[in-house]
Amino acid sequence: MATILVVDDELGIRALLSEILSDEGHTIELAENAQQARACRERMRPDLVLLDIWMPDVDGVTLLKEWGSSGQLTMPVIMMSGHGTIDTAVEATKFGAMAFLEKPITLQKLLRAVEQALVKTAPRPAPAAVAPVIGTGVPTSSYPRPESLPPMPAGTLPMPSANLVPVAPLQHQGLASEQVFELDRPLREARDAFEKSYFEFHLAKENGSMTRVAEKTGLERTHLYRKLKQLGVDLSRNKRGSGI
Repeated sequence: MATILVVDDELGIRALLSEILSDEGHTIELAENAQQARACRERMRPDLVLLDIWMPDVDGVTLLKEWGSSGQLTMPVIMMSGHGTIDTAVEATKFGAMAFLEKPITLQKLLRAVEQALVKTAPRPAPAAVAPVIGTGVPTSSYPRPESLPPMPAGTLPMPSANLVPVAPLQHQGLASEQVFELDRPLREARDAFEKSYFEFHLAKENGSMTRVAEKTGLERTHLYRKLKQLGVDLSRNKRGSGI
């Protein structure tokens, strides 16, 4: 995960962005003005900066120019503003900004912009070497050719039990996307078992991100937290490292 510096003079904006991005597993540093932003930039060398344009001491575009002229613009910068114009966005891009977000910032636009900025700056992995067949110089694959596989014997598929719903499990991070549930039980118990498995799957799939799970399942975060607590879902095992 990345280290992100959020620079905004509004406390509410800083708190909201910090909560969302921390929920995504990032390390967040906050600054309320250009002076604090300069100090944070020197101290932590962030992977990404979210920079507000209108601030009381020095505006964001001026700070962006300063970093660019001094050779300190080594990280992507996303500009933010609630009063920005097309000219402002063009000017910020001209001086090195990677993107421009207009306030109020939607969750989808924020996460997409952050993801794109980090992907563009991430180093690309070197391609894996493929060993050639000795004597031919032609690369070979470790996968068996289809014609070399033995035929599947007839009658090998399991027959369903009268009280079970059979499905073919597709594994995702240790949890099957399709599971077997005991139906010969009270409705409430069966429903709770299904819901618990449902949320555990999505938490594992989204690496413990409550923001993404709430978006995926269509629940408000507060409702989602209550639901998970009610079902006895262990949230700690789905957290990324020390982040949520």
